[in-house]
Amino acid sequence: MKPKLALTALLPLLLLGCSREGELSMAGISVIRSACPTVGIPMGTGDVTLFDPPASRESTAIDVVGSITNLRSTCTEDTTNLVTNASFEVHALRRDPRGARDVVLPYYATVVQGGSNVVSKSVSRVALHFADGEYRASTSGAATSQVLRSAATLPEGIRREITRERKGGEAEAALDPMADPKVHDAVQRASFELLVGFQLTPEQLAYNMTR
Repeated sequence: MKPKLALTALLPLLLLGCSREGELSMAGISVIRSACPTVGIPMGTGDVTLFDPPASRESTAIDVVGSITNLRSTCTEDTTNLVTNASFEVHALRRDPRGARDVVLPYYATVVQGGSNVVSKSVSRVALHFADGEYRASTSGAATSQVLRSAATLPEGIRREITRERKGGEAEAALDPMADPKVHDAVQRASFELLVGFQLTPEQLAYNMTR
């Protein structure tokens, strides 16, 4: 299961993926940057709660609770694009097991560049079927992103700055290349995320963030 992520910028130099963009060795530590988008669930959007009656927020009014879990991804690349295919499971629990019931939950998939710039967004739906007498139901969902390889590739000069050898004892060995605004901004521009979560109403999101 992938960790839930905040929508703020991540640390792309510390993430593993399908394409080794550059490797930096300092004091025995190896850091690998991938051109592939990282995949995660933004904080507050991995769960959804339906109420009956809808306006109530009492625990006794909770009707259905759904959660996204087991988010996985693969990344394929060619000379032009990086294509990420993500899959996940949705598990739901209902309050009243009487009668068969179908519940449809919308979810989104968005591509974010540099931690804040939304490049694309799509909304899909998953359908859950509760059998008569069953409290639980589950299904699966999927999302896909396509990012230009050129946009996710660091300029050669920035790559050399990040990956050049630093030797112990030298003054530069103690300097973080990401402290250089030019390097930091270039890495941000070349970093992409595929984020998946439930398409919540403002009220549902507020409930998730305050419960």
